[in-house]
Amino acid sequence: MQTDTLKSLVVEALEELKAQDVIELDVAELTSVTDVMVVASGTSSRHVSALAGNVVEKAKDAGLRPLGVEGQQSGEWVLVDLGDVIAHVMMPDTRKLYDLERLWADLPTDSARVGERTDSQELSG
Repeated sequence: MQTDTLKSLVVEALEELKAQDVIELDVAELTSVTDVMVVASGTSSRHVSALAGNVVEKAKDAGLRPLGVEGQQSGEWVLVDLGDVIAHVMMPDTRKLYDLERLWADLPTDSARVGERTDSQELSG
């Protein structure tokens, strides 16, 4: 499944159950782990678990099997790993504490890090 299609599936699954503050982070240039992270909040631990469960259900309906689901027991932060797209569904306080949006926005891209290494290697060579 194309990354954009998968991202749309995740966002629609979250919006279907009234997730709050849904955002998409394109992290393809920052990490090789995934291309897109979708971050959303729920209003209670039950809501967070239900939101993540709906993402899993919609993915399975589309013929995709999640690579992993973490945190569903506590409901504070549930991560659904679909490979090219990872969904983070959190309680608002947890989301504020970890501030993934700022964390990923502040990281230099892999290409910038490679360029920096090349520059320093040239200086020492």
